[in-house]
Amino acid sequence: MRLLERVRKEWFMVGIVVAIGAAKLEPSVGVNGGPLKPEITVSYIAVATIFFNSGLSLKTEFADSRLHASPCVFCCDSNQGSRRK
Repeated sequence: MRLLERVRKEWFMVGIVVAIGAAKLEPSVGVNGGPLKPEITVSYIAVATIFFNSGLSLKTEFADSRLHASPCVFCCDSNQGSRRK
């Protein structure tokens, strides 16, 4: 039971070891033009995932204040443009 608890606690390291082992056994999966298409997945999907995770880690107070500020700026800008002289 202790081994299972340890694996659950260190799941990330176990995943890294498994990924490295799989890459060692079958390196053709990750080459350019291979089934994983690293030229696309790393360039676009991985970068988008990193930015998405960064957005999720923002404090809610910061996100709420930014969301509140953008409609105010938009309303002020549109009111300035619609004035007649």
